[in-house]
Amino acid sequence: MILQRISDSSDVKKLNSKELALLSEEMREEIIAAINGNGGHLSSNLGILETTVALYKTFDFPKDKLIFDVGHQCYPHKILSGRRENFSTIRTEGGISGFPDCNESEYDLFTTGHAGNSIALGLGLCSARDKNQEDYYVITVVGDGALVNGLNLEAINASNEKPKKFIVILNDNGMSISKNRNGFYNFISKATIKKGYVKNKNVIKKIFGNSVVTAFFRGVRNFFKRVLNKSEYFERFGFKYVGVVDGNDLKKTLNVLESVKQAANYKAVFLHLKTTKGKGHKNAEEHADLYHSVGKNLKCGCSEETSLGQILGDLIEKDDKIVAVTAGMKDGTGLAALEERYPDNLFDVGIAEEYAVTFAAGMAKGGLKPVVAVYSTFLQRAYDEMVHDVCLQNLPVVFCVDRAGFVGEDGKTHQGLFDLSYTTHIPNMTVIAPTCAAELKSAIEYALSIKSPVCIRYSKFNVDLPATEYVDGTWQTLKDGEDITVFAVGGAAVSLALMFAERYGKSVKVVSARVVKPLDTETLLNTHTPVITVEENVLAGGFGSSVTAFLAHNNPLPVYSVGVKDAFVGHGSVKRQLENNGFTVENLTIIADGLLQNNVRKKTIK
Repeated sequence: MILQRISDSSDVKKLNSKELALLSEEMREEIIAAINGNGGHLSSNLGILETTVALYKTFDFPKDKLIFDVGHQCYPHKILSGRRENFSTIRTEGGISGFPDCNESEYDLFTTGHAGNSIALGLGLCSARDKNQEDYYVITVVGDGALVNGLNLEAINASNEKPKKFIVILNDNGMSISKNRNGFYNFISKATIKKGYVKNKNVIKKIFGNSVVTAFFRGVRNFFKRVLNKSEYFERFGFKYVGVVDGNDLKKTLNVLESVKQAANYKAVFLHLKTTKGKGHKNAEEHADLYHSVGKNLKCGCSEETSLGQILGDLIEKDDKIVAVTAGMKDGTGLAALEERYPDNLFDVGIAEEYAVTFAAGMAKGGLKPVVAVYSTFLQRAYDEMVHDVCLQNLPVVFCVDRAGFVGEDGKTHQGLFDLSYTTHIPNMTVIAPTCAAELKSAIEYALSIKSPVCIRYSKFNVDLPATEYVDGTWQTLKDGEDITVFAVGGAAVSLALMFAERYGKSVKVVSARVVKPLDTETLLNTHTPVITVEENVLAGGFGSSVTAFLAHNNPLPVYSVGVKDAFVGHGSVKRQLENNGFTVENLTIIADGLLQNNVRKKTIK
């Protein structure tokens, strides 16, 4: 096997063209086998494989710097950069990450999971390189619709002069997670305009001579040439444009990269590659969106966490003003079912979360009822738009925040552990945490009924509770108790609290704090036992902080908050992530014993 001869990047450079082709096929099998065992991002990595092999043949990594945008297309890069022997451990606890991780390897310059940052990072790196009088190439690989993210467009527009030895590679596979539909993507994906789009200037001159009419037609022709020609477009921003090249044709890509490398010595280059997402795997090619990220045994499908599309479809049946907005995550957020029923009520804006939020604000101002469906970790990219464009205006935008809490194998770039902290402190925002699918439906109905911003955050529903109606700020007592009270936020926390109440030797009251903001102050004021709060969120600024602050001023009680430590949580199973952060019956038992002993001691002193 060729693959067994690859221990680092230098070994790739020793291979001839035939060996490189064999290497690519062996890597494809290796990637499919690892994802079959562990789950992971399939389609995007099969599509970028040949391009990555060509990059390693052409450039000198890690001296030259390679940045992936988005990071989930890095599997071939991991194999070629000295991690082949550990590749079978990808996305498992103690194994290698499914994203570039600067703590894992010197080949991973930045830890990147989100989209849109690579061009800005690359330009900053080039500035440091040039100021330090160093010499290396900086290559950014922009894939899965990330080019149209606002940060990338800002970076392209920042200056009309770009540094030398800076190469931007567009991995154009026609997809983000779902199919791309935005205007800029359509423009950049079209083949170079044909010469016959306007009559030859000599023909115009022959008919009209050196007249005003000739000048006019020349002006029209030149205008359209400038507008429609990608080369002209990128030249204006300081790039030499090269494309379109088949990025899955290894031989062509090698030849082009060698030329691009030479050209970059004189001017920054924008290389446009066309690739097939899911290349080499029949199902992944035919259903690239569904096979974008798969579970073990290559199991794919829509979101298991929510039937959001079904819920919204039923509501739209009664009220056509309800619309859904998503940022390239139609399938991941469960909205595919809505598109089938009411396509005119679904707006997929591509990987542009900031735009999605402000777009929804405009919809709300115009009288619609927008529901923004987004993962917790991606919503944090649109924090300012939530503050300024939605909450400051007090507009009725509903945020359905999926993947809130621990996310398992995707790891630290994707953990949804900050949203309670960054949403509850914004004025006018209501924050709801349903514990089950039935409560999600009730929460959305309630959110649409009030005329102010609402954030509904949820993760994997694992508590079977009957549907209940939401009333402003009220919590739900699931079990009465007299010795200690547990206020739990979300499905995993409620499940743990009920298990603890069943096993603990004393009487435990379990309350589902399903409306995190505003706090249910009546319930807090009527609590007379020590309190434990449990939430899948960082402790700083979270639910526990709010409860502790309120009780300190209004009903002094011993409080202990269980939440996420002040550290980024790495990849592994959700079960292990919960355990590592104290979400266990054993930990709650220790906490409860300590609270009760301290409470008795205080009463004795009095």
